[in-house]
Amino acid sequence: MDTVVEVFRQPLFSQWFASPLGDIVAVADDTHLRVLSFFERKGEVEDRATLSRYGHGEVRPEGNSVTSTIGQELEAYFAGESSDFSVPISPAGSEFEKAVWSELLKVPLAETCSYGDIARNVGGMETVRAVGKANGANPIVIVIPCHRCIGSDGSLVGYGAGLWRKKWLLRHEGKMRPVGLFAL
Repeated sequence: MDTVVEVFRQPLFSQWFASPLGDIVAVADDTHLRVLSFFERKGEVEDRATLSRYGHGEVRPEGNSVTSTIGQELEAYFAGESSDFSVPISPAGSEFEKAVWSELLKVPLAETCSYGDIARNVGGMETVRAVGKANGANPIVIVIPCHRCIGSDGSLVGYGAGLWRKKWLLRHEGKMRPVGLFAL
């Protein structure tokens, strides 16, 4: 697997959001969301030091239009009103990771896939472990729905932000998209 570290040349901006699952931080440049992550806040100095790793430099603590947009979209998502995310994204990662994340974007709301399903589409079953690693490296939670990827036996496995969050997100999305007789 090739690994790529992208150094952002544009200034980066951050904005914090409260959610039913804890604090979420958005990091964006002038045009694209780069990071959306659950983040346990510790204090201004420690938080800024941690955020600096996302941009390999300073991340400004004031948001911008991109972080504002994702904030509005997250608010609608958590309220159960919309699962549509229109904010442009540009996650940093290897070509393989980006291929995995692209496949995750195809998984419909309230549906799941297995790591094997993704592996078959990006390189064959021998890449299942690499798919799991790429899934875990997803820098844009919820928008790139890595929480929709489950074990081949249907079990909830592998969510860096905690399996309790994965379970909550899947249940929340299930309520947002009724199936069967209750589907629109």
